[in-house]
Amino acid sequence: MSEKDCGHQSDVKRKRIRRFLSGLLIFLFIVLLAVLITWAILQPTKPQFIIQDATVFAFNLSAANLLTAVFQITVKSRNNNNNIAIYYDTLDAYAVYRDQQITLPTSFPPTFEDTNQQNIWSPFIYGYDVPISPYVGASLGQDRSNGEVTLMIRMDGRLRWKVGSFVTGPYRIHVYCPACITFGTASTDFLVANNGVKYQLGGGCGVSV
Repeated sequence: MSEKDCGHQSDVKRKRIRRFLSGLLIFLFIVLLAVLITWAILQPTKPQFIIQDATVFAFNLSAANLLTAVFQITVKSRNNNNNIAIYYDTLDAYAVYRDQQITLPTSFPPTFEDTNQQNIWSPFIYGYDVPISPYVGASLGQDRSNGEVTLMIRMDGRLRWKVGSFVTGPYRIHVYCPACITFGTASTDFLVANNGVKYQLGGGCGVSV
């Protein structure tokens, strides 16, 4: 075979490879464009969260800067999308007072939430002898003397959206639920029996995705 024939075959192979790559890129572009157009038309809305109640089993300053807190909360989430489902891959709940975390994070199990579906979780969140700053301890003592403490129940995690058979990559989700605990009478200690004290809350939560 002459050098001319070899050069001709190499040119043919290169042209075939270029046509194949060009066709593959066009196909991928069309698929991506279709997904983006579908996504823009569907316009997913953030899930809705409501904290329904909180049962307090312990909320006690064992020292000036050591706090023990044990709660069970009931949280409801709802997916209001008609065509988009949600995978909650991770979701951790914990309590915050005056911007300081006062309990350990409690992990929810991975959960699938179909279109227009809701889920209810009732996790325990707790922290034993958690060190708090002197400022936080003083503020907590003052609030409890006034008979009312406002906590923030936070939930952080990752979710994925599902449209038909297409599933997106993970998105961060942050949920903020205010919870007002009323003690009724001034007290420096609040440690209750095993049955706990339940507070009906029913407040909406802020959601950031």
